[in-house]
Amino acid sequence: MQKGKELYAGKAKSVYLTDNPDELILLFRNDTSAFDGEKIDQLDRKGMVNNRFNAFIMEKLEAAGIQTHHKQILSDQESLVKNLDMLPIECVVRNISAGSICKRLGVEEGMDLNPSTFEFFLKNDELHDPMINDYHIQSFGWATQAEVEAMKKLTFEVNDVLKALFKGIGLLLVDYKLEFGRYKGELVLGDEFTPDGCRLWDAETRMKMDKDRFRQGLGGVVEAYEEVAHRLGVPGI
Repeated sequence: MQKGKELYAGKAKSVYLTDNPDELILLFRNDTSAFDGEKIDQLDRKGMVNNRFNAFIMEKLEAAGIQTHHKQILSDQESLVKNLDMLPIECVVRNISAGSICKRLGVEEGMDLNPSTFEFFLKNDELHDPMINDYHIQSFGWATQAEVEAMKKLTFEVNDVLKALFKGIGLLLVDYKLEFGRYKGELVLGDEFTPDGCRLWDAETRMKMDKDRFRQGLGGVVEAYEEVAHRLGVPGI
C-alpha cells in the first residue's frame, strides 16, 4: 500500500489516496478549530491522541456489530480506512442538553433528555451546518428514505454501546455527531469519534473532558483527551 496525493483537507484531518481505490489514509493533524474556523490553534500530541482514540472506539463499535470505515492504524497520526461515498449529513444525538440546543431552544445546560434527541444537520461550513429534516434530505437527494432510517437506527445503536462504555469509566456521554457513507452498497460509519466531535463530562464533577475546553478557553485540552483515553485503556497513549 502506497500513500498518494492529498484528496481533501478539513479543519483537523487530511485524507490521502492510496494505490488501492477502496482504501484511503486518514491523517489526524494537531490543528484545532472552533466556531467555523474563527478560533484556530495547534496542540501538541492531539493528532496522535485522536487517531488512537478513534481507532479504539471504532473497534468497539465493530465488535458490537456496527460497520465502520476503520481498518487499521498505520502510524501515530495515520489510519487506513475504507473509501466511502460520504453523505453530506451530520447525525447528532443529545443525551444531556449542552451547546447549540441550549441557545436555539433557550434551555439550560445539563438537563437529562429523556428520550435522547436526534437531529440532522447539513454538512456545509459556508452555511454554518444548518439543521435539516427528513424531507429536506429526500427532496434534495442527499440520501434515500431507507438511508435516513438506517442512519437514525445506527446512530442510536452507537448511543447504546458508547453510553455504557463511558459510564463504566465514570463519564457521561452528553452528545456527539456521526457521519455515514456508502461502501459497496451498504451504509457504513465514517469520519471519526473523538473528543473533538462529542461532549464528555466527568460523572461526579461534570468537568468537561472534550473540545469545549478549547471552545471555552478552559485549557488542558489534550490533557483532558488523554485522561479519557487512559480511563478507556486506549493503547499507545
